[in-house]
Amino acid sequence: MISRWPASASLTALAAAAALVLPATPAAASPPGTKDVTAVLFEWKFASVAKECTNTLGPAGYGYVQVSPPAEHIQGSQWWTSYQPVSYKIAGRLGDATAFKSMVDTCHAAGVKVVVDTVVNHMSAGSGTGTGGSSYSKYNYPGLYSSYDFDDCTSTISDYTNRANVQNCELVGLADLDTGEEYVRATIAGYMNTLLGYGVDGFRIDAAKHIPATDLANIKSRLSNPSVYWKQEVIYGSGEAVQPTEYTGNGDVQEFRYAYDLKRVFNNENLAYLKNYGEGWGYMSSGVSGVFVDNHDTERNGSTLNYKDGANYTLANVFMLAYPYGAPDINSGYEWSDADAGPPNGGTVNACWQDGWKCQHAWPEIIRMVAFRNAVRGTAVTNWWDNGGDAIAFGRGSKGFVAINHEAGSLSRTYQTSLAAGTYCNVQNNTTVTVNSSGQFTATLGANTALAIYSGKSSC
Repeated sequence: MISRWPASASLTALAAAAALVLPATPAAASPPGTKDVTAVLFEWKFASVAKECTNTLGPAGYGYVQVSPPAEHIQGSQWWTSYQPVSYKIAGRLGDATAFKSMVDTCHAAGVKVVVDTVVNHMSAGSGTGTGGSSYSKYNYPGLYSSYDFDDCTSTISDYTNRANVQNCELVGLADLDTGEEYVRATIAGYMNTLLGYGVDGFRIDAAKHIPATDLANIKSRLSNPSVYWKQEVIYGSGEAVQPTEYTGNGDVQEFRYAYDLKRVFNNENLAYLKNYGEGWGYMSSGVSGVFVDNHDTERNGSTLNYKDGANYTLANVFMLAYPYGAPDINSGYEWSDADAGPPNGGTVNACWQDGWKCQHAWPEIIRMVAFRNAVRGTAVTNWWDNGGDAIAFGRGSKGFVAINHEAGSLSRTYQTSLAAGTYCNVQNNTTVTVNSSGQFTATLGANTALAIYSGKSSC
C-alpha cells in the first residue's frame, strides 16, 4: 500500500463484525514450516537484512523476514517511492540483484525464509528516470508496458461500494494495470518467477484488494511454484464491495480488524475481552489470516498502535505472539515525525537503535516471545484467567503460560497452569518461576509488564 490511502479504505469500522463465510476449500494457512513469525524489516537495505538474519532473526527463531519492494521505482527520498515501480528490474534503493540474491542465500543459511513485498496492481504516477536508470512516463514503460496494458478508468478510486471502481480505477492516481489481460498476467508472473529464481519463499501482494481475486489466481497458476506462500493485503471495510474472504483461495489474507481492535482494547477497553479473540470476533479463520499490531501504513495513519505508544504497543505484540490466532508479522521500521519520510541512511542499518532505527523485532519483550510461540505451536488456549479488567493470563496446552498486567498497579496472585512441575525462566525479564506439583505458581507482575514461561526453557 502507498501513502495517502483513501480514508474509506484504511479507517474502517472497529466494531466486531458478524462471522464471515469462508470458501469451502481455502488455501493452506500460515507460512509453511514450524516457525510462523515474520520480521518485517521495512525499508532495510538488502545487505542490512542479510546481517540481521545471521545475527538476530535466525538465532531468535523467526521463520521469515519480509523485505520491501525490490523493483526499480521512481526517485525520491520518501518511503512510498518504493511502491511506485517503473520496471521489474531489481534496482531499487535497497540494493541490486546481486545484493538481493546474497541476502536470500544468507537468510536461508540462517534458517530464515524470505517474503517479498510485491507491487503488481499498478505502476507509477508521473514521468522521469527510475532508480535503475529506466525512462518512463505514466502508462508508458518502455520494453515492459504501454498504454494498452492499463485499465480504461483513469480516474482515482472514489467509491468503495462499487467493485469496478475499486478494481479498475486508479489508486491515488497510480497507473492501474489491466490484470485481466493475457500479456499483463504473463509479465507479472515473469517478474515473480524471477524472484522465485533468486530463491524467495513467498510474496506479500500489495494492494491485492484492487486486483480481482480471479486475476491473482491466474497469475499464481503461472508461477514456477504455484503453491508458493502468498499473503494478500485486502483491507476489510464494512459494506464494501470487495471483501477479504474472496481471496482466501489464493493464500493468506491480512486481517486488518485484528490490529484495529487491538488498538481500541489496549487503549480504551479491557484485556479481559480478548478471551475469544479471532474468529469469535467475526474475523477470518485463523488458518488463512496474517495478523499484526501495526504495519508501515497503519503506524502512520493512526488506525493502529505504533512504537510511540509505549507499553500498550509492546504488550500488544506480546499478546499477539502468545495467542494462537493467525500468522504474526512484527513491524520493524524507523522513527518518523514526517509520515512521508524515507529510511535513515537510505536504508542502511549500521546498528539497531541508532540513526532512528527502532528495530521492534529485537525489543527484548518481543523477540523472546518468538521462541515461546515456536515452543507452544499447535496448542490451544487453556487455563484462561482475567480480573474482568486489564489483567489476563492463559496457558498454551501443557507447553506454556503467559500473564499480562496492563493495570496501573502491580498484581500478585497464584496462577493455575497445565505445566509440569519444575523451574521455568520467565523470558520477559529473565527471572525464574517455580511451578508446583499442582501446576500452580505465584508471581508479582508490575504495572504494564508480562510473564511468559514455556517447556524446555528452565534456566535464564
